[in-house]
Amino acid sequence: MNDYTDAPVEFPEADRLDGFAHPRMVSEFYGNRAAEKALLEAFSANRLHHAWLFSGPEGIGKATLAYRFARFLLAHDGEGIASADLSMDRDHPVFSQVSALAHPNLLVLRRPWQADRKRLATAITIFEVRRLKRFFGHTAGAGQWRVVIIDRADELNAAAANALLKNLEEPPARCVFLLVCSAPGRLPVTIRSRCRSLGFAPLDEAEFESAVFSAYEAADLVRPALEPVKACMALAQGSVGRALHLLENGGNEMHARLVKLMESLPELNHEAVQLLADEITASGAEDSYELFFDLTGEALARIVGHAATGHGALGREIQLAERMNDSSALAQMAGLWETIQRAKAEADALNLDRKNLVLGTFFRLEDTARQALR
Repeated sequence: MNDYTDAPVEFPEADRLDGFAHPRMVSEFYGNRAAEKALLEAFSANRLHHAWLFSGPEGIGKATLAYRFARFLLAHDGEGIASADLSMDRDHPVFSQVSALAHPNLLVLRRPWQADRKRLATAITIFEVRRLKRFFGHTAGAGQWRVVIIDRADELNAAAANALLKNLEEPPARCVFLLVCSAPGRLPVTIRSRCRSLGFAPLDEAEFESAVFSAYEAADLVRPALEPVKACMALAQGSVGRALHLLENGGNEMHARLVKLMESLPELNHEAVQLLADEITASGAEDSYELFFDLTGEALARIVGHAATGHGALGREIQLAERMNDSSALAQMAGLWETIQRAKAEADALNLDRKNLVLGTFFRLEDTARQALR
């Protein structure tokens, strides 16, 4: 049976992976039980803080728990309810209302869809945060909770963060703010100091596998074999959302191709480079294009980190790390990725040729490797 509710979505959502259930539609929660326990204990003891910061890597269940807790609060008018966890029957009307973003006492702030530009905004703007005034202006039923979810809080621009701070400083009664955040350091200290923080850790192997298979079943998709799921766990760093993206876009295979190419450094197989560049810059291959840069950056970071500390690289990346010359080589390889990132940002902003960018990335890698690798 599916563990999500089909709800109409009128525009693309930044916090939703194509083909899979949005966190607000998910009933199951895997891993990070300590975070769920902390919320439940605070509620049961009538000591529920007005603002909570859910921080940790992307795709490990922060938003899932935020909606899970929101449903729980919206379904319980009283305090001190005895409950073993925050789960809710899928037939409960609150579950359906939250899935459809139709509950009057729930407000979700996130990057808005810009219909005129046909894209998502680059940040959560002050206009989004100003929706709080109208939200708090309507009268909730006696004793009812109101919940505000901000996903992701680190996407607030400066004006929006300042506006939110004013609400956190003088919160309405029986209102809970749930800030979902993957980079808490980007949030102003003044906001962080007004929240109770819950840290989320990557899922362990059993939790990770169960969550991945559950996501596929919920989406009515054929579940992958266990071997590729296990293979992508290290690449995904225990993040289920990241694993789903990798599995759906050939992440395991692309990483293997990248490492094979890098093993031949400082002399690349230019025929193989051309073939890969053609594939990931073809029409409709946008996800592969973005994944290429993600995987390349992560591999370089692991190789440099392993060369410096003796651990962190995956599989055949270790041999590359062992070929690093000295500390100056580490700096060269670390600086290489910064250069590549700047080149990509410029190419995306100016709509430059993507294939030239990919080929240029490999040429930069080749040039740097001649100096940095033995």
